[in-house]
Amino acid sequence: MRKSFEVENRLGYRILRWILAVALISGVIFSAIQVVLDARRVSADLDNEAMQTIAMVKDAATQAVFSIDADLADQVVDGLFAREAVHLAQILHTNEEPLSSRKRPMAESIFRPLTDAIFGVERHYRTELKRSNGSGLVYGYFDVHYDTVPAAHIWLGRATATFTSVVATAVILGMVLFFVFYILLTRPLLRIVHSVKQVDPAHPDDRLIATPAGHEKDELGLWVGATNTLLTAIGESQKRHREAEDRVSRLARYDQLTGLLSRDSFMELLKADIEESKRSHMLLSVTVCGIDDFKSINDQCGFRSGDLTLQTVADRLVNSLSGSRFTIARLGGDQFVVVEKGLKDGFQAADTAEAILAGFSEAINLEGQTVSMTATLGIALYPSDANQPDRLLQSAEQTMMLAKQKGRDHFQFYVASIDQEIRDRKQLENDLSKALSLNQLHLVYQPQINLETKRVIGAEALLRWEHPVRGLVPPDYFIPVAENNGSIVEIGQWVLEQACLQAKLWADKGLPLRIAVNLSAVQLRQSTIVDDILGTLKRHDIPAGRLELEVTETSFMTNLSDAVAKLHTLNRAGISLAVDDFGTGYSSLTYLKKMPVQHLKIDKQFIRDLLVNEEDTRITNTIIDLGRSLNLTVVAEGVETAEQEYYLTQRGCKLAQGYFFSKPLRPADFETFVQGFHEKIVENNT
Repeated sequence: MRKSFEVENRLGYRILRWILAVALISGVIFSAIQVVLDARRVSADLDNEAMQTIAMVKDAATQAVFSIDADLADQVVDGLFAREAVHLAQILHTNEEPLSSRKRPMAESIFRPLTDAIFGVERHYRTELKRSNGSGLVYGYFDVHYDTVPAAHIWLGRATATFTSVVATAVILGMVLFFVFYILLTRPLLRIVHSVKQVDPAHPDDRLIATPAGHEKDELGLWVGATNTLLTAIGESQKRHREAEDRVSRLARYDQLTGLLSRDSFMELLKADIEESKRSHMLLSVTVCGIDDFKSINDQCGFRSGDLTLQTVADRLVNSLSGSRFTIARLGGDQFVVVEKGLKDGFQAADTAEAILAGFSEAINLEGQTVSMTATLGIALYPSDANQPDRLLQSAEQTMMLAKQKGRDHFQFYVASIDQEIRDRKQLENDLSKALSLNQLHLVYQPQINLETKRVIGAEALLRWEHPVRGLVPPDYFIPVAENNGSIVEIGQWVLEQACLQAKLWADKGLPLRIAVNLSAVQLRQSTIVDDILGTLKRHDIPAGRLELEVTETSFMTNLSDAVAKLHTLNRAGISLAVDDFGTGYSSLTYLKKMPVQHLKIDKQFIRDLLVNEEDTRITNTIIDLGRSLNLTVVAEGVETAEQEYYLTQRGCKLAQGYFFSKPLRPADFETFVQGFHEKIVENNT
């Protein structure tokens, strides 16, 4: 800031100093000349005044000396002292004897050293006293001594006024000239300097210098115009230079044929991507894509078609894998590489690989020819497969080469166990997508027992998948897969339809049971879930109180307000709600307070070791006490022994389900169980 201030203001201050200096020096010189001339004039006036005074008293003094009249002489001398400047006056005889003489002290003045040097200490005037008869005889002399101080004081006053007026005039004139100069030159120059500072050195022609108002046609306007012309020329030159640099950089950083990143540029970005993934603790995948038998395309269709094929492949990769998560490059020849950041697991990389394979498999029409092709992919993951960019790319390239030896049009992971796991998962997803249409899914129902009345009051609908090859697939295995790929929405609606239909059939048979259905977190996030559930109840003509929805604590963690609003709507319609697996998730009284819940289900992992594991027993007791204090019904899952059933009953647990009572059953078997269970209770009571 200080440097800027000096640069902007130094010229103005120098001009002001020079104007004031010149004005003052000129004024002082002219004042000095005027004062000197005035001093001469004062000196001459002093002499003239003395001569006039002498002339006036000369005749009287002559008469006095001629008649030796001392009284007359005294009168003449005393009359002179009426003048302030007279210091000494005397009438002398020819022998220098005074006839009359009078003297007074010299005037005191602090300026006497100065005035004495200019005018002298005193002025001495003498004249001969002669009679006018023409004889020429001298009778005596008349002497007058004048003190110069009174006349010098008058001169000093005029000199001081002269110097003061000259200095004031010089200062005023200097300030006026400076102001005029500032308005006409300095201020426009400062504005020009300010405009120059706003010029971007990298792009000087983007913001040219503004011409000060009123100076469009004078020298400043011409200077600004010439400068702007120069800036424009410099900007155009820099633009051409940058364009040349960009062309050189693009040739170095990008593949000339496809416009994708070159191998060297890709390695730089891969290093940065790895550092970013390290900071965010996320996975990163490197997928190397090799076109299968690309040589045959060149041989059959020509090299031009081969180049067009590579360009088309590059465009498809860019269009299908857009966004900051992906980095795409050409490694050379028929090989491309794709980096995907922010992965949670390898399954996301597998999804991307399938999308890439689908893009390669689409036929390409080139100059009247249809080119079909496939690709083989090799995938390496950070950090499990490698930590360094070159090692990670090398792992993916080696995997791609190994995959090509096994066949075409598929992908393979670097680690064999991960590759097999992901293949199994993808196969499971594919089989699950067909399970509904192939009638491989069915429901079983596990009875829920009122521990006080020992009666079956409801059933939990449980989904089962009978795979033609795998056999019975555990729900804990395929439900997460369905939630991950979104198919749980369709499956969940099917489960609801089947459960409501079964509740209607049982009600018609005189078995009005409440059916509990699990509601997935994915289903709960659907905007139409409330209408779908209420619509299902209406289609099957069953009361809302016959349906209970079981949600886990994690179901409403992501968007609590939305989930609570939907569940309140369902609860107001008459549907009861239960928190499933309570105690295994994010158990919080805050959630229970906000949720319209009627039931708490103790997870079976706590019931399994009830009365054996002290900690599980304590947790179970806490949940039962919590449910009682909140006026909620507690349901125990996984009851397997009579001791567990007895303990839960004594502790005040209201409902229970588990293998002690019955395993999950098909509808017909469930009806038989209910009938037999109730008959057994009646027999025991009798």
